[in-house]
Amino acid sequence: MKRIALVGGAGRMGQSLAENLNLIEGMVVSALVDVREPEHSFGATYYSCLTNVDAQSIDVVVDFSQPDSVVASAKWSAAHHVGLVIGTTGLTVGQRAEVESAASSTRIIMASNFSLGAVLSERFAALAAPYFERVEIVELHHDRKVDAPSGTSLTTAERVRAARAAAGRVTPLEPTQRYTIEGARGADAGDGVRIHSVRLPGLVAHQEILLGGPGEGLTIRHDSYDRVSFVQGVAIAVMNIDATPGFTWGIDSFIA
Repeated sequence: MKRIALVGGAGRMGQSLAENLNLIEGMVVSALVDVREPEHSFGATYYSCLTNVDAQSIDVVVDFSQPDSVVASAKWSAAHHVGLVIGTTGLTVGQRAEVESAASSTRIIMASNFSLGAVLSERFAALAAPYFERVEIVELHHDRKVDAPSGTSLTTAERVRAARAAAGRVTPLEPTQRYTIEGARGADAGDGVRIHSVRLPGLVAHQEILLGGPGEGLTIRHDSYDRVSFVQGVAIAVMNIDATPGFTWGIDSFIA
């Protein structure tokens, strides 16, 4: 039985994880950690800070909170040699470095997206990218998301660029020369891959990867309509944490 301490347990994502991880055989959320007391405990004990949790009472920490809290979770997990699964995005370069440093004393799996469909869409995009002249990404999220572009779109762009570079594919020069409104072409994520961020109420997490070539186009779209879509990926990370020493980025390697 994997006993989980869930950091960020009062948030919308934390509440969804707490409810649904408990439904998976071999897992129990035993601690909810948040500065705010959660609306529902789902049988877990509430703690205002991870330092108040007895390390002997849990097997893994799952953190879906804020970047500064993630760093604190990484340091606590390293000090107590407890595995850590991170789903928070928007970390600075320095914060990311602190997390990776902590992994020298424990096991950390960090991903920009735990939806199996999103992970597979990234894989499909990397497979297709060398065969098209241009690739652009449109990511759409709820209006309370504080970082842009999304971590998922950045990961997708990175995989697309790597696949194109390995195939020797070079993106043609940007055709737009005049901008009536600056930024209309989105953000250049490198090698001509553009990212466009949309924030609207009613959305959860959605992404389109648009690939274009002479006379044809390919669109790979993934939609998370509910936060429950991330639960299976988190469960996969929790189940693999003990066999994954050091720092692991993404859950793609756990999906056959």
